[in-house]
Amino acid sequence: MSFDLDHHGDAEVGAGLIDLAVNVRHQPMPDWLSAPITESMATLAAYPNADSATEAVADRHERDREEVLLTAGAAQAFVLLAQALKEKKRPVVVHPQFTEPEAALRNAGHEVERVILREEDGFRLDPATIPDDADLVFVGNPTNPTSVLHPASDLAKLARPGRVLVVDEAFADTTWRAGHDGEPESLAERRDLPGLVVLRSLTKTWALAGLRIGYALGPADLLRRLAAAQPLWAVSTPALAAARACASPVAIAAEREIAARLTVERNHLVDRLRRVPSVTVAGDPASAFVAVRLAEADRIRADLRKRGYAVRRGDTFPGLGPDWLRIAVRDTATTDRFVQNLREVIEERP
Repeated sequence: MSFDLDHHGDAEVGAGLIDLAVNVRHQPMPDWLSAPITESMATLAAYPNADSATEAVADRHERDREEVLLTAGAAQAFVLLAQALKEKKRPVVVHPQFTEPEAALRNAGHEVERVILREEDGFRLDPATIPDDADLVFVGNPTNPTSVLHPASDLAKLARPGRVLVVDEAFADTTWRAGHDGEPESLAERRDLPGLVVLRSLTKTWALAGLRIGYALGPADLLRRLAAAQPLWAVSTPALAAARACASPVAIAAEREIAARLTVERNHLVDRLRRVPSVTVAGDPASAFVAVRLAEADRIRADLRKRGYAVRRGDTFPGLGPDWLRIAVRDTATTDRFVQNLREVIEERP
């Protein structure tokens, strides 16, 4: 079965539609973030200088500066990895997950092997399913689109000399666990695992998708190879200002508060969805979106559009198929209205 790896949630959104297709938080930008971005506009005559932003991100994750590479969104890092590591013989992508890693690998000429996680296992990763001789492995945590959060201990088992292990933590800041001060199951501070590269995005929680800012964390020698494949001045001055602001203690505290609220809103969505006949929620959702299985999902998605709601089709994700949709977490009032419309659309089925 072929999949459209280049299809993304933004293609589902249209004028007048309530956006449940894109996993970006819909809230006003706080002053501590908007102010430095706005102020940076006065310095656009100068070429971008990433030094202070790199240092801020390194301090946040308790790393050396050489272990941080700022990128034009986390998606750019996938391209850099695919281009810089062309000598890798057996790249493996764990699916279902964000499709850009595989797309970037294929565009760079790699032959990609897929490891497909199973619904009956809750889409949880079993480290034993990864081939021993895989020398480049991509896995998301929490995983888009299933919203499953894998134990850090399971991911750590995949790290070994000679292998580059890429963990996409674009949604790590959306996760929360009672009694845990930081991001549960994140590997961003782990410097002891050989070949580990952690990718992060600032575009989701802070609604910066149009600014394109993310970063890679990993061994200095490997990041130097990625930097050599990166265009000059790849990250804009406003994006660098955002990176500095989002690495501050104020930002980190705000992220934890947002993640706690998101947990309540996600639990509300999951509870409502599980009350709808014929709808199955995948796994144990832990992020800003939920994957659901239901018959005639494509027709239901089209009918929801007629009612003003955009949701993400699931058939472009390897490991899912035509009976899947991805739904973004929104406030509880929006969720209640959406689920009522979903229920009505299902009941109208011939």
